[in-house]
Amino acid sequence: MISKEKALELLHSKMQSQNLRKHCYSVGAVMRSLASRFQIPDSEAEKWYIVGLLHDGDYEFTKEDSGNHARLMASWVREIGETNEELLTGIESHGWFHQGKKPQTKMQWALFCCDELTGLIIAVTLVRPDKKLATVTVDNILSKWNQKSFAARVKREDIENCEKELDIPLKDFIQIALTAMQGVHEELGL
Repeated sequence: MISKEKALELLHSKMQSQNLRKHCYSVGAVMRSLASRFQIPDSEAEKWYIVGLLHDGDYEFTKEDSGNHARLMASWVREIGETNEELLTGIESHGWFHQGKKPQTKMQWALFCCDELTGLIIAVTLVRPDKKLATVTVDNILSKWNQKSFAARVKREDIENCEKELDIPLKDFIQIALTAMQGVHEELGL
């Protein structure tokens, strides 16, 4: 399976935006934490991390061609010799809304649900006086939940799928994601 180092190298070669990179770092960290929540063995948890890390890696190439979003990244991963189908379909599943095939596995649903949540957590962090993830709480995030004008592009209904598809209550899901992101705060500059 592709190593973390090789995945980061690929991501950095294809993605120039520091903010998009930080988003990918966030999703990777949350995916690793979710794998732990589901008691996925460490060797498999790394796969979850890589899927999260690379899920948007082709965005700068596909923002005008959304039908190929995530597919292009999966093809780049294949080109460097990756054959693990769970990893490849995990990445491809991120573009399901363009391809008409809903997430099928726990990994795919985890990616779908946490992707939007990382954006909301960043938005909450950036409006705090200190702009530090360390001081953000689940209650801070929930206080913005029903303010649809706050982080208006965040699809809260996507995040809420955590309850039905992953059997994780929303508050717990937010805590898992927040703790994971706090663990990589230096990479995020927050």
